[in-house]
Amino acid sequence: AKFMTMDIGNFYLNTPLSRPEYVRLRLSDIPDEIIEEYKLHDVATEDGSVYIEATKGMYGLPHAGRIANELLEKRLNKHGYYQSKLVPGLWKHEWRPIQFTLVVDDFGVKYVGKEHAEHLMNILKEHYPVSTDWTGDRYIGIHLQWDYYKRQVHLSMPGYAKKALKQFDHPTPRKRQNAPFPHTPPKYGAKTQYPNEPSNAPLLDKKGKRFIQQVCGKFLFLGRAVDSTLLMPISAIASQQANPTTETMRHTKQLLDYIASQEEAVLTYSASEMILAVHSDAGYLNEPKARSRAGGHFFLSNNGNIPTNNGAVLNIAHIIKNVMSSATEAELAALYIMAREAVYIRIILEEMGHEQPPTPIQTDNSMAEGVINSKVQPKRTKAMDMRFHWLRDRECQKQFRFYWRPGKTNYADYWTKHHAAKHHENIRAEFLTPQKVLATLTHGHSGDPTTIVKALARV
Repeated sequence: AKFMTMDIGNFYLNTPLSRPEYVRLRLSDIPDEIIEEYKLHDVATEDGSVYIEATKGMYGLPHAGRIANELLEKRLNKHGYYQSKLVPGLWKHEWRPIQFTLVVDDFGVKYVGKEHAEHLMNILKEHYPVSTDWTGDRYIGIHLQWDYYKRQVHLSMPGYAKKALKQFDHPTPRKRQNAPFPHTPPKYGAKTQYPNEPSNAPLLDKKGKRFIQQVCGKFLFLGRAVDSTLLMPISAIASQQANPTTETMRHTKQLLDYIASQEEAVLTYSASEMILAVHSDAGYLNEPKARSRAGGHFFLSNNGNIPTNNGAVLNIAHIIKNVMSSATEAELAALYIMAREAVYIRIILEEMGHEQPPTPIQTDNSMAEGVINSKVQPKRTKAMDMRFHWLRDRECQKQFRFYWRPGKTNYADYWTKHHAAKHHENIRAEFLTPQKVLATLTHGHSGDPTTIVKALARV
């Protein structure tokens, strides 16, 4: 299979309306040359307004997207294309080996045989202006570098971080910052664990509050799309953005220092059997107000007892809303959150034609694994009881397979704690591809696997 992209023009503007819509405009809001050109004074009302009849879709019309999509679906259905009823935005053909996703007016097309992609392109050209990119190197703002020989794709967003840092007028730090958030050191040997106390620092003004919110919104897209190392600090900062303090601002500045210090993030996916695998972990009482954290690492791998790691299709850094009464309950809550997300990903993969065995979910808490797999029958709270029965029911339905492995092999641990800078520096290459490795893989060493291995060893 190969990938290409298409973009259709005037998608919203060319859609006929089932009935006219009317817009009132003030003459004071219309440029004088437009008023003179169309003699709007002759049709204006006494209060200085003109009424416009719209017979086709236009920008700002609330249902413009819906009617444009319905018309496109009607046109494509005539030629055997149909939208999945379970996964909106995923389209397939009745018999052609082609699938595509549609985001507004951008098509991401997976095809086997160029003639099938050309078939879709020719149908669209009958109704819309269409631009195509057969390299498929850019889709919804993400740069895709395809390596069909090594069966890999490298995702990145070149220039996004630099442009955002310039927008926030943030200088490059004098000292390299490898920790995106202040480290919370563990208290080894402590008989009692105490939760983190809320900050007593002064509150920020409206300008500072807006700055915090803008930083979180700007970099959340980068974190979800490519650089998952940003999710944990953004989650912690966003939990305080309703009432941010000077300490929140200090954490935000440290996050910006971290982003400015790191190279462009590259996320690599390798070809696999498209079997979903999940790592789940929890951090107990490591957030203010006695809250715990849930972390998840979702990736596509092969059908084995211990799935090999791959680029993440989803990472979760989530503060558990309820107060957990024990570490086991926190781990069960994390497993519940991850399994709930995995249900829909399983549906997406099966709709794409990739049958799923029971999804393997790894945990490093033997008690939680024993509870779900009926090895242990504990006394539970009501909240724990609901999650426990839901997970056990799904396991009995062969939807999930829960297994235990040591914590050092659990990739989800990264999204449950605020680690030291050295740990961030060491673990980053587990989730993101260093630029040196990418350059070695894509230039000068293709063709001879032995040479590639030697080159990577030098890097």
